[in-house]
Amino acid sequence: MLMHQWIQTLEHKLGLGKDGSTETKRQILKHVSDRTVVSRDIGQELADKETFGEWLADKVAEFGGSWMFISIFGVVLVLWTGSNAFLLGTYAFDGYPFIFLNLMLSMLAALQAPIIMMSQNRQSTKDRAAAQHDYEVNLKAELEIMTLHEKLDQVRSEQLAMLMQKQEEQMKLLTEILQIRSKL
Repeated sequence: MLMHQWIQTLEHKLGLGKDGSTETKRQILKHVSDRTVVSRDIGQELADKETFGEWLADKVAEFGGSWMFISIFGVVLVLWTGSNAFLLGTYAFDGYPFIFLNLMLSMLAALQAPIIMMSQNRQSTKDRAAAQHDYEVNLKAELEIMTLHEKLDQVRSEQLAMLMQKQEEQMKLLTEILQIRSKL
């Protein structure tokens, strides 16, 4: 089967119409027919496009979700409450119930939460791009496998036809030999 006919067969099997997914499928078919590569590093592409704010949000979320942050934060809380409750006694700048500490924690949470949400939104965008890329690669691989199966089937059919032709020739030769033997 010619490549053009095979591409038309694949278009029919994929049910290509006018919707958005059709354009992706057509691009993959073009990659199949042109024998070009679909794989690329999505993570690097997105990293190349990220702004300083996006990079900073990722780093803040990375640090804010680490054991290092929890450890440092725990030590600061223990030192703060310990120094204000026991060491400084009546001269404490933030005595019990630690209202200034509550204010600082609230401000930290108010800043940290949106930054972490920005990072999560970026991660979900990366995940969607990676999933779309995986779909494209998988579709191309599936189409290539279908093409290989078609080629193997064609080769098998040609071999079968040649075997049938040789068998007919052998049958003719055997028939001739038998005719010659019967005359002797």
